[in-house]
Order: sequence, then structure tokens, then C-alpha cells
Amino acid sequence: MRPNILVVMSDQFRAAALGVLGEDPVRTPNLDRLAAAGCLAREAVSCYPVCSPHRAMFLTGMRPEVNGVTLNVHSESALDGVGLRDGLPTWASVLRDHGYRTGYIGKWHLEPPVAEDEGFGEGRRDDGKVWDAWSPPSRRFGFDFWYSYGAADRHLAPHYWTADAGRHERIDVDRWSAEHETDVAVEYIAGLDDGAPFALMVSLNPPHQPFDQVPDRYRLPYAGLDERALLTRPNVQTGTEVTTEAAAIARDYFAAVTGVDEQIGRLVAAVERRAGPRPTVILFTSDHGMQLGSHGLVYKNVAYEESMRLPLIVHSPGLVPAGTTDVLIDSLDFAPTILGLAGVPTRDPRMAGRDRSRALLAASASDREGDARDAALYLRYPSRSDPTSARGLRTSREKIIATWHPSDGLEVEYFDLLHDPFELTSRPDDSAAALLAAALLRTLDETGDAWAGRDALATACPSSAVRTG
Repeated sequence: MRPNILVVMSDQFRAAALGVLGEDPVRTPNLDRLAAAGCLAREAVSCYPVCSPHRAMFLTGMRPEVNGVTLNVHSESALDGVGLRDGLPTWASVLRDHGYRTGYIGKWHLEPPVAEDEGFGEGRRDDGKVWDAWSPPSRRFGFDFWYSYGAADRHLAPHYWTADAGRHERIDVDRWSAEHETDVAVEYIAGLDDGAPFALMVSLNPPHQPFDQVPDRYRLPYAGLDERALLTRPNVQTGTEVTTEAAAIARDYFAAVTGVDEQIGRLVAAVERRAGPRPTVILFTSDHGMQLGSHGLVYKNVAYEESMRLPLIVHSPGLVPAGTTDVLIDSLDFAPTILGLAGVPTRDPRMAGRDRSRALLAASASDREGDARDAALYLRYPSRSDPTSARGLRTSREKIIATWHPSDGLEVEYFDLLHDPFELTSRPDDSAAALLAAALLRTLDETGDAWAGRDALATACPSSAVRTG
């Protein structure tokens, strides 16, 4: 019997914000219980720590140059053809073809805006771009039930389009978006019989900015915490303008995390109320994290651990044994892994990710151990406003980040994650850096990645390392 699949993605929820990990000073009792009874994946990472590119890889298992989403989707990038390409299979469309009832609730952020979207969606932002867009029924990529929007940062006054609604027929809601979307999901789950499995994705926008748009009831635990109590990571230099900003954000960010956690509890309860023998796999994750003052930065779209690491909990009593796994799971791996959890094979050769379901379903601790040779390819593409680009390689033990500046050349960072997990010291001249650079070059060649900085990296990488790495 194939299981139901419930995927919950909380935007910009960094791995350190899982209370069970004991890193950020945040309260997540429901997620902690979910992790205790399920499988906590400690090496889940975003290949491209920004919204649209990760989401496209998450759904398709395909690289950005294949799925069409090389940048965040908005009116400027749409001029260059950025957007999820027509007709691509997703884990949802594959599951639907195998008899699943599919649904999507919440933030989508994969539809390129057209002129009409400025008037019917969120409108044009202060940055001059239109981010929100209505998705035509033909571009919902395997999801039948639809209660969604493009990208609108109005957490306390959200809007949505339903499956059969036109662009001009949006629904406006006076309720915190995470709470309302959970209401819709709970009702959807309660209304399904057990005759066929369902696959539902709930995409919550909080704790993504605007950070102050969070109900006051979640703020109390963090209101009295000062900068040092909020920003506890060793790679945060307190007493700076950046950390003053980060601390102010952190109070609301952690409040939103706690609010999201409450919604997870409601979703778990809705699943537990279902009668019948069919199990439900609950998968909780994010699209990326954020820096919150680490390395002198506040936001994301960088290769540091605070942005790359993802929370990942997979829960299904009787199907997924409780415990942890150190198997590396990256953005491309989610689609084949979700299919694997459903017992559905991956057949499209464009789906480049690895099926990690064996490790998640394994009862043996040895089958949940990671392989130090496994690597995630970090990606960042140039845009009209930022001509720099980057590639990197991250294993459980080390990381190399190569950034190409068209005017200034190549910058390389290397971190030994085993001995320096907070990336306090970059050692690009270390012999280990040359070996990992060689591995990165091979990966670029194997994937046909015509990155602009490739030749500069090859020049900087000793030929002996290229031959033997």
C-alpha cells in the first residue's frame, strides 16, 4: 500500500532554528517531537540558497539550466526567460500518474509575471519588480487541488487563487498566512477518503521577511533577549550595525519559527485523526536558511552553512524508523527521494538527483551513515543587477566556494567543516583545497556546466591535483 505524502516547506527556516539541535535559542516543541519519532536528516543542504531556484530543483530533481530557474522569478528575470519550463515532470505529476490525488497550498514563486499580474497580484515592489503572479491551470505541474499565489510578502493579509479561479478572481484573507494555509490543509486532509493516496505540499512563507508581520502571541519568549542571547553562533561579531539589525530581526524571526511550529502540530494532529491502514509520510523542510549576522551578513544566497543547511524531518511511524541520518541530501535529491518514499521509480533521465529514501527507511544505523565522498554542488548565477557568479562543492567534511567577479577575477574560499564547522578560517592555499577544487572542476565538466569562472579555477588548481584528486 503506497503511503500518503505530506510535504511542508517553511520559507527561510534555517536548520539551526530546529530546537532539537540546540543551536538557536528558539522553541519548536512540535517539530522536536516529530524529529524524535521520525528521522532527522543532519546533512540536508540547499544547492542554491534562494527561493525559486531551490524550489524548482526540489520539484523536478533537475538542474537550473534544465528546469529554467537560474534566478529568483520576478518581472526582471522573466525578461531573460527565467521560470519553470512548460511540460516538465515533477514528483507531483509522477505521483498523479500513479493514482495519487495531488494538492498545493501556499507560496509557489515559479511563475514568471506578465503585465497583467501587476494589477491583480501584490503589485510592483519598492525594488521596481513584480514578484507575484497567477499560475494558469496548464502550469501547475501535476497539482490538481490548488490554493496558491506567486510571491507576495503580506503575511497578515495574504491572497490566493484557487484551481478554477481566473487572474482577476483572487481570494483575500485577514489572517496570518501560515495559520490560514494550515486551516486549508487540515480541511483538505479531513475531506479525503482512504480510497487512494494523497500527495499534498503546504508551502508556508514565514519566517521569511517581512519579519514584523507575525502575531504578537508568538513574540513573548524572545522579547527580553539581548543581542548576545539571540545571536549565539561563534561566527557572529556582536556590537556591529549588522548584528544590531540581525538581533532586531531575530526576535521576530524566532517568533515566526515558533508560530510555524504550532501549525506543524496542527497538521500532525490532522494526519493522526485519519482512520484507515494507509500510512502518511510527513516531510518537513525549507528552501534555504539565512545568516542572521553570521559572517557579517543578514540574509541568504551565499554558500555559508547558515544559508545552505536545511531542516529535514521525515516522519511516518511504522514506515520510517526513528533516529538520525548523516546521508547528504541536497536540492536535487528531494524529488527522487519523495518518489522513493512513495515506492514509485524515477525514470526521467533529466532528474539528476539521488534517491535517498533507502537511508530514510532503513532500520539499520549503518545504512543511515553518510559517505564522505558524497557532495552537493553549490550554484549561483549572474543577474542583471549582480554580474558575479559562483560554484562550490560541499561534503560533510569540507567545502570550497569559487566566486567569479568579471572585473576582479576569481575568489576562492575553503573550509574544513570537521574542525571548523562555523567556517571561521578560510584556507584556500591548503592542499586539501586543491583536491576539492579538482573535484569541483570534474563535476562541472560532467554536468556540462559552462560556468564563466571555470578556466580561472582550472588555472588556480594545480595540475597534479586535477590528475589525482
